[in-house]
Amino acid sequence: MTVIKAGGAAPCGDCGGACEARRRQSLRARYAYGLVFFATNLLAWFVRDYGVRALHGLHHVPVCGAGDSKCFQSGGVLRVSLGCFIFFWLMFATTFGTRKLHEARNSWHSGCWILKSLVYFVSIGIPFIIPNIFIQLYGEIARLGAGIFLLLQLISMLHFISWCNKRWMPDPGTNQCGLFGLFLSTICYIASFAGIGVLYFLYVPNSSCAFNIFTITWTAILILIMIAVSLHSKVNEGLLSSGIMSSYIVFLCWSALHSEPQTGKCHSHMKIAKDGDWATIVSFVIAICSIVMATFSTGIDTKSFQFRNDEVQLEEDIPYSYEIFHIVFAMGAMYFAMLFISWELNHPTRKWSIDVGSASTWVKIINEWFAASIYIWKLISPVVLRNEFVNDGGFVPHRPTV
Repeated sequence: MTVIKAGGAAPCGDCGGACEARRRQSLRARYAYGLVFFATNLLAWFVRDYGVRALHGLHHVPVCGAGDSKCFQSGGVLRVSLGCFIFFWLMFATTFGTRKLHEARNSWHSGCWILKSLVYFVSIGIPFIIPNIFIQLYGEIARLGAGIFLLLQLISMLHFISWCNKRWMPDPGTNQCGLFGLFLSTICYIASFAGIGVLYFLYVPNSSCAFNIFTITWTAILILIMIAVSLHSKVNEGLLSSGIMSSYIVFLCWSALHSEPQTGKCHSHMKIAKDGDWATIVSFVIAICSIVMATFSTGIDTKSFQFRNDEVQLEEDIPYSYEIFHIVFAMGAMYFAMLFISWELNHPTRKWSIDVGSASTWVKIINEWFAASIYIWKLISPVVLRNEFVNDGGFVPHRPTV
């Protein structure tokens, strides 16, 4: 007799090979969506840098106009971004609430690629017939959406750090020694402090670079604060989590300084490449791949954004949340638009450039400070909340030491 699990779902043996095939198809679909997103990034770059000369047909579209840049440069990026957003928003709406592999919406998410290709091309084409005033409005909204994407990325990063800490560092109450965790911690701290030294060398050629000196020094102070808090006896988080976070904020600091306009005296050690220089092209391709990887890794980490992670995964359940996956890609469409136009709607773009300008620099600096602040609060919040509970007359049971 077949035993039915709680909730009415079939046990693992009843679904058989059909569920396994659907599961594999669903997992493969993630990479297909990633390729779609990557192709859209390339399309946005092409429209921005070469659309005026290559896409002559757009000059005959009423909203574009002959000799106008409303459908090219920054305007073209926003239109391609809006089309990408429309596509993934439609996917979000049509897959919302999917929970089982046998549902029709699962087949829509994982298959029907010919029909979805048609939907994609229509979604990309619609923004090129929308009046420019609505595109500018979308650009303002995209700033907010890109900020939300950065927040989602930070949540995913913190979830990854917690996973690493639980995976490779021993419980504080045991006598175990996590050698691999200590090795990773050492690598992260060496990389962090070496990175600080490299930043001083590259971006502080003289003592007049006060802004760069402050930014790098404050990053070093944040690292020391995170180490001190994580090693405090009341927190006792260990070395690994703060080490990974230190490496992350050093990377954000480098990214912010790298986004500074490379025309000042504080870039004397950096060779300012010309349009089309091979180093610029390689950096640009790496930047696009980074955008796609950041969006993809955040999108597939759907468990970080779920309020309940204790539900039992059954064989006929979908392997990840489709609605979260697609909404992250929709926010990612707004994010890549801001990077291509350097967070300024009417920013004069340079060929093969990405995320360069004062606005981009400040966005990354604020993102770095916010990430460090959230991490520190994540460390101290259990202690603070526990003390408040005790002060209010609550009872905290004694934790025996092992």
